[in-house]
Amino acid sequence: MSLNLISDAWIPVRMANGERSIVAPHQMADPEIAAPDWPRADLNLACYEFLIGLVYLAAPPAHREDWSRKRPDQVQLETRLADYAHAFELLGDGPRFLQDLEELSGTPSAPDLLFIDSSGENTAKNNADLMVHRDRYKTLDLPLAAMALYAFQQFAPSGGAGNRTSMRGGGPLVTLADPGTGLWDLVWANTPYGPSDRPAAPEDLPWMRPTRISEKGQEVTPSQAHPVEAFFGMPRRLRLIGEGRVTGVIQRPYGTNYALWRHPLSPYYRLKAGSPLLPRHPASGRLPYRNWAGVVLSDPQKGDDGLRLRATCIEEIFPRYRTQPKRMIAAGWAMDNMKPRDFLWAELPLLSFDAEAQVLAEALIGAADTVASGLRRALSVLVSEGSARQMELDRFWAETEGDFTGALADLAQVDFDELAIAQRFLSAIGKQALAQFDALALPGLSDGKIEHAARAVSEWRFLAALVHGRSKAGRTLWETLYLTPPDPAADRQQEAAV
Repeated sequence: MSLNLISDAWIPVRMANGERSIVAPHQMADPEIAAPDWPRADLNLACYEFLIGLVYLAAPPAHREDWSRKRPDQVQLETRLADYAHAFELLGDGPRFLQDLEELSGTPSAPDLLFIDSSGENTAKNNADLMVHRDRYKTLDLPLAAMALYAFQQFAPSGGAGNRTSMRGGGPLVTLADPGTGLWDLVWANTPYGPSDRPAAPEDLPWMRPTRISEKGQEVTPSQAHPVEAFFGMPRRLRLIGEGRVTGVIQRPYGTNYALWRHPLSPYYRLKAGSPLLPRHPASGRLPYRNWAGVVLSDPQKGDDGLRLRATCIEEIFPRYRTQPKRMIAAGWAMDNMKPRDFLWAELPLLSFDAEAQVLAEALIGAADTVASGLRRALSVLVSEGSARQMELDRFWAETEGDFTGALADLAQVDFDELAIAQRFLSAIGKQALAQFDALALPGLSDGKIEHAARAVSEWRFLAALVHGRSKAGRTLWETLYLTPPDPAADRQQEAAV
């Protein structure tokens, strides 16, 4: 028994009415399907990528006009995908989906290997799997194995000598424009335009040919492969073991080593002007708005020379849509080298800005970062460096996120008042920082528990002067938001009169 990933029904989905169903890929065009419904969030993310990749493979829009006028229906999608069905067998004697063309020798590992948050052999042997897991999946049914295999190849972390990461590194950040109207609208909204020179053939898929190994550091660049390989890369050399169920996985080192690719579903950045693009990665299970630059917001320096570039699918959504999607999905594994820390799944606002609004949005993030740094310093007298102080900073970013999204909504208006927006936002983040300081400082002062009360008062004055623009750093803060800081001479006169 095998599974054909094109012709068979194998993908669990949630319907608009809340019911659950199992569908074949061409049925993604059913408008009643709301979303994938795998038992893990990372598999749902991978499923979105897989379906977008299939449409890019078989039925991509060639031009912007095709994107709006020639969206395939279920019948057309089924017909076009059928040409690739022989390349999408999960098991069997011929080519296997995302697996080495040749049989691999070696002792099979448990199917746990296919999940990023499973322990590797050495981790389990050393009993060091505190934050990862072992022995959860003794066997896998074929649909779950297929989706886990795809997720592993797309998001593969570093895994020891010769075990390559995905072309975006381990646990890349994935961003998707979400129209909010079901699975098919999301898939089509994020499907790249097809390459104009040559449609993809089944033979362009990497498992249809001998693996391009990297034992001597060989690399595969975009000029050496069809663009569709961005969705179907094979950094790991794998063969699944089993028949009706997958009972093991054989892995050999030195799969394909990808270089210089820009995946259309991920944001990128440069360390400095002129340096190569690097894929963005989540830092934690939450994406505070200080990290939205280059994810939700594009770089004010437009074009491919910018230091922070939104995903291609996000950049292209605005000229495609007359009525723009209002949100996006940002998701991916936060990694600490080889170890998974957390899985991010966030729904973020997605708005279009002109250049002036974009610059101010960046300035608002910079202002919040300055106030957060001031809060960190002020809290040093109250909270020791470490998790407790970081908790306060995380709270600052969480509590002011609504103020920032409100500012973004204002900036998306045709006629916005940049000074009013900046003043409201600065007032909000200043009040939040001072309120958090007061909440920690005042109980201790009234109870006589703080030995260095004078220093606490001094730090409060430092923070207040920062947010009110009455110190050198405070005046700089105000000026970065194009606001005029208070006149120091007028302040001194007022204090003298009092």
